[in-house]
Amino acid sequence: MDKLWSALSDKTRRDILVLLHKKDMNAGEIADNFKISKPSISHHLSILREAQLVYSHKEGQTIIYSLNRTTLRDVSKFITLLMK
Repeated sequence: MDKLWSALSDKTRRDILVLLHKKDMNAGEIADNFKISKPSISHHLSILREAQLVYSHKEGQTIIYSLNRTTLRDVSKFITLLMK
């Protein structure tokens, strides 16, 4: 759970999640939306994967990143519980 909150604490990672909410993307497509290096984007994606907020799969030689909606639902339920 600590990795999850740490991952969510960074604005760039939250912005990546918003992009992936719209559609699945590869790292290059994600990087095109930011003014930081591709290695930095890869680092952010690695942190998001470790926190189980995104998952990846290969299509040929390309890695496609997708939002892990199950984890986000669990986070939402937890926050909703705290708000009661």
